[in-house]
Amino acid sequence: MEKVTYPQKWDLDVFFNGGSSSPELTNHLEEYTQKTKAFEKNVKSFETPRSNTDIEKVRKLIEEAKSVMMGLYQSGAFASCLEAQDTKDVGANVLRGKMTSIFADFGTAFTAFQQKLSATSEDVWHSLIQDDELKTFSFVLNEWREKSKERLSEDEEGLIQALSVDGYHAWGQMYNTIISSMNIQVTVDGEEKTLSIGQANNLSSHKDPAVREEVFHKLEEAWKEKESLFAETLNHLGGFRLNVYKKRGWDHVLKEPLDINRMQQQTLDAMWGAISKNKQPFVEFLQRKAELIGLDKMTWAHVGAPVSQSSKTVSYDEGATFILKNFAKFGPEMAKFAEMAFKEGWIEAEDRADKRPGGFCTSFPLDEQSRIFMTYSGSMSNVATLAHELGHAFHTYALKPMDPFNRLYAMNVAETASTFAEMIVSDAAVKEASTDEEKISLLEDKVSRSVAFFMNIHSRFLFETRFYEERKEGPVPASRLNELMSEAQDEAFAGAMEDSHPNFWASKMHFHITGVPFYNFPYTFGYLFSLSIYAKALEEGTEYEEKYMALLRDTAIMSTEDLAMKHLNEDITKEAFWEKGIQLCIKDVEHFISLTK
Repeated sequence: MEKVTYPQKWDLDVFFNGGSSSPELTNHLEEYTQKTKAFEKNVKSFETPRSNTDIEKVRKLIEEAKSVMMGLYQSGAFASCLEAQDTKDVGANVLRGKMTSIFADFGTAFTAFQQKLSATSEDVWHSLIQDDELKTFSFVLNEWREKSKERLSEDEEGLIQALSVDGYHAWGQMYNTIISSMNIQVTVDGEEKTLSIGQANNLSSHKDPAVREEVFHKLEEAWKEKESLFAETLNHLGGFRLNVYKKRGWDHVLKEPLDINRMQQQTLDAMWGAISKNKQPFVEFLQRKAELIGLDKMTWAHVGAPVSQSSKTVSYDEGATFILKNFAKFGPEMAKFAEMAFKEGWIEAEDRADKRPGGFCTSFPLDEQSRIFMTYSGSMSNVATLAHELGHAFHTYALKPMDPFNRLYAMNVAETASTFAEMIVSDAAVKEASTDEEKISLLEDKVSRSVAFFMNIHSRFLFETRFYEERKEGPVPASRLNELMSEAQDEAFAGAMEDSHPNFWASKMHFHITGVPFYNFPYTFGYLFSLSIYAKALEEGTEYEEKYMALLRDTAIMSTEDLAMKHLNEDITKEAFWEKGIQLCIKDVEHFISLTK
């Protein structure tokens, strides 16, 4: 079989040639700035519909909003890619500032349109959503109506949007600016290296414990050195949100994230309740792993350590081939899509300096393409991450037949598709292992993901919940943030860790993102929700792919509770649903421990 070589750098020129100084991009921004202004003008002259004779006006404004939204998302995605691939790209930072301003203008006008439309009387509203064109996205329209009832006046909401540009969003950008200025010096394989934060994070699973130890402490020193700046950022972000909530009369900090994720508090409580009752097996896993790497008890520096020196390095092309082979076992459409993404330069995976830490997938709606960002260093964990991001891209691909307003799925169900793809690959790796030693290594990686979702993510959720409670009384100093983080980690890990990672709140970008509040629990939701989908896929084979894509197409047009009932026949407000997924993860723990005895 002929060996295939895939590009490890993405192609962005297909969208706008020339990066942050692209003339095409300049023209695009000017075009959509003018379209935004035209939309603002049309919204101002728009009046709340009084009869079904106004339907044509509503249709036109919705189509206009859709067009502007897609154009802005296109340039916003491009800006995100530029910022991620080179943290020293000053032009990308300037572009982000412009985009934030345009988005705010559009957001102000869009909110005003939603509020005017939502003020429609019940009988007229019923006529609107029964219209042949509008009923296609009746769920979204009804959602707008409900949300508008809970917001401030048009002028007040507009003011919030305007002030957020140099207030709220600017603090999120400040976090990225601080990160881009940071690097650490470490000794790797006898060589002194200067590493970006993203490159340093990749060394948390290095086979040499001395390297892991040095990297962890050097990173912790770096976070500590700038913790006052990070605390300033986090406090201003939190303060802005809380003030907006207060003005709107919202008394619960989880109201917005739950609304965004289209889920009930009862569902969230059931999920964490089931997890909290089943942590002991994962405590035992961490203890067993500590013993295998020569520790009395697990520490943060070594939580990502490989348990076997035989942990193999997988080239990028080998990782891609493995993903494609196992996607094909699930369904032809997913494999065909992933192969296209690899071949056509949709993925930025090169291991180099000045890249942002972490990974993401973003979509370019005007071209109906996605782009995936990560730093690939050759571990099976990297292969799983690559599959994870391809899962996000496949979700977007599955939604292509849907109206653009019916593609705006929430983060929790977004993480379902990505985790499902990741599970296909990590499960296959364990099954195909040729020796017990290799199987142990792969099982360790698989169970470590459960630990991340059930313990690490839980600690983030506990920290953020408690931070907001204290922030209501005023700014929370860095020293107290460190205490809150350590306390949350001790509780979430059920005492399994020897030490704490007090500056974790500073190191994790998710706490400083302005687009989505509480960027944590949706990961755990997606992980466990996808386990049920995966179980059905194993049961039905490649025949299930069509049902899976149907589920993905429904992710933006119903609540998560309704989605689960329709496609899985499950009540996710009950702990019993979550318990089933957790038990599957516990079986992996038991398998790991039995193999290592």
